[in-house]
Formats: sequence, structure tokens, C-alpha cells
Amino acid sequence: MIDFNFITRFRAKDDFRKGYQHAKLSYLNRIRRTVTLFYFAMGLTFASWASRIPDIKATLGLSDGELGTILFSIPMGQLLVMPFSGKLVTRFSSYRMLIISLLLYAFALASLGFASVRWQLALGLFFFGMAGNVCNIAVNTQGVYTEMLFRRTIMGSFHGMWSFAGFTGALVGLGMMAIKLTPLQHFCIILAMVVLVVAFGYKFLIKTQEVISTKKKKIFSKPDAALLWLGVIGFCCMASEGVMFDWSGVYFKDIVKAPGPLVVLGYTSFMIMMAGGRFLGDKVIHRFGRKKVLQISGLVISSGLFLSVLLPYIIPCTIAFMMVGLGVSTIVPTVYSIAGKNKTVPPGEALTIVSSVSFFGFLMGPPVIGYIAEAFSLRLSFALIGIFGIFIAIMVSKLNAFRTM
Repeated sequence: MIDFNFITRFRAKDDFRKGYQHAKLSYLNRIRRTVTLFYFAMGLTFASWASRIPDIKATLGLSDGELGTILFSIPMGQLLVMPFSGKLVTRFSSYRMLIISLLLYAFALASLGFASVRWQLALGLFFFGMAGNVCNIAVNTQGVYTEMLFRRTIMGSFHGMWSFAGFTGALVGLGMMAIKLTPLQHFCIILAMVVLVVAFGYKFLIKTQEVISTKKKKIFSKPDAALLWLGVIGFCCMASEGVMFDWSGVYFKDIVKAPGPLVVLGYTSFMIMMAGGRFLGDKVIHRFGRKKVLQISGLVISSGLFLSVLLPYIIPCTIAFMMVGLGVSTIVPTVYSIAGKNKTVPPGEALTIVSSVSFFGFLMGPPVIGYIAEAFSLRLSFALIGIFGIFIAIMVSKLNAFRTM
């Protein structure tokens, strides 16, 4: 593992400037590539599950409401571990927890392929949610530390790779269905890939000595208000994102009536635009400012979801899902970047608060969609989620953290 503390000390000494340049070339790029690869592995794991939801839904004979109920297992697992995940990352270090949680995440994915009855799927998703929450905080902590080693913002590129993994996962899922591999076979292949990533990449993660506060805090202590609002913005964004992951295939199959393999077209178009937007987002934000970009992004999310409801046909819906992907692309990386600059809370703790609240929206949105769809219609549920984009634009306008950006 790379010693983060050694590199930062090495960087600070002018006498070792030449040595630092060598360290920069030999270490920093390796660190960035490795952390990027771990983001990719996490995104691929989740995308693999998302790509087979229509299959699993049909195999187990689930209605929209039943699927929504089972999907609640993921946020329940996340909710259980949420008060402790940040403490685990701080106590045992982000690099150790990233290795452990990513492996558990992939094993939990494989377990979903064994589910033959509903309770087994629900139990597997519960552990999938637990591992995913810890992995999310650990990998983003590694991302924050890596960004500290560079003189420019790179968080968007990390999240862009996570999104690219989602696109890759959709294509892999399509290929697995084309050659008629079962979800179990598909998920075991992904598990093997994740094991290889950990085996070859763990040496280049950032080894940190996180400072553990001696001051006792309550598990459910009240977070900083600014961080809470940043988390709410992330929640609205990731709720929209989660709906795209879990319900885009179902929407194209049941509402759009897309033929055969084209049911993944909406999901794929969403992922392409989200990944592209994240890779380009740092440059766009530098030119136009965070506030303006996020306000427009929120409105683009709403416009895309409303368009998919008003024109439920394959071409308009593909364009609509592309709009949603572009809208969500810059919001979460920007929120994380601002949280890391909070003046009253250390970066690691701030990231834990914001990412936990945000990711909870990613997991809570899909089950709620199922209940609304069961009670009314899937189109109405998409329209209601579309309101979140408007909330984002309003909150960005009001929050002090964006007023000078």
C-alpha cells in the first residue's frame, strides 16, 4: 500500500523537490489508476445486478409492488450499517475497509443468483446493501485522499469511471442474456473479476493513519446543517439515478414496449450520458461555475423524466433518459467536493455524512417507485421523481455554499 503520510511529508520539503517529482511520476499516477479501477469494480458490481432485474423479476413472478418491497431490503441493509460505516473506515482505515467491503459486495452479488424464492432474494439484497454502503464510503474516502495529492479537481473523473462501469455492466448484461447465461453464472463471472481487481490493485491504495477523535460522540449526533443540505441535494439526485438503474429496463419493457434486447436501451443511453457528463464536468464547472451548472442540471433531470412520461415511445424515451443521465452527472461529484472543503468538519467525517444521506436516496428511490407504480402507474411514479430535479435547482439557489461559485 502507498503511505499517504509519507508522500505528503515528502511533498512539503523543498530539499527533496527532485525526489518528489520522481514520487509523483511513480506513485501518484499509480494511485489514481488504482482508485479509478476500484470505482469501476464497485460500479460494475451494482450495474450487473441492475441489468438482470427484469430477468429476476420474471423468474420469480414478481409484480411491481412485490419487486418494490424486495428492493427495500437494500436500503434496510444500508440503514443498519450506516451509523457504523464511517467509524469502521476511520478506525480500520479506508484502504482495509475498501478491500474487505468490495469483496463482500461481489460475494453478495453472487448470492443473488442462488435466490429461488422471494425471501432468499430479499436476504441477499439486505447484505448487498450493507456491503455497498461501507464500500461507497471507503472508495470515496480514497478518492478524497487521492484528490489531495493533485493540484486540480479529479473527483468527477472517479465518478465518471463508476458511471462508465454502469454502461459496461449493461453491455455485459446484454451479452450474458444473448448467450443465455443465468444470473448466477453472470454474477459469478463478475465476482471473479472483482477478486482480480483486489488481488492486483490493493498494493497501490493509499495507506492512511486516520485520526480518531478522543471526544466521545453519540452515534446519531446532529450533523452540520450545511452538510445535511448538501446530503439532501445528493439524495434527490441519487434517487433519480437509482430509479434509472432499477426501473429503466422495466419501464422500457412494460411502458415503452421495446422489443427483446432493446429493453436495455434506456438504461444504456442514460449511462453513456452520465459517464460522458462526469468526464467533462470538471471543465464545464470551471467555465460556468458550480451554482449555475447544478441549477441547470436539476432542471434537465426534471425535463427528462417528464418527457419520458408524456411521450412513452422508444425514441423520445431514449432521448429523455439521456437528459436524465446528463443532468445527474455533475451533481454528486460537486457535492462531495464542496463537503470536503467544510471548515468545521474534517473531510472524512464530512464525506461520510453527505455520502450516506445521498446514497440512501439512491437506494430508497427504487422501492418507492414500485409502491407508487402498484397503486397508480409506473408513468406517474416517474413524474413524481421528476419533481426532485426542481428541488435541486431551488436548494442550490438557496444554499450558502454555492453563492460564491
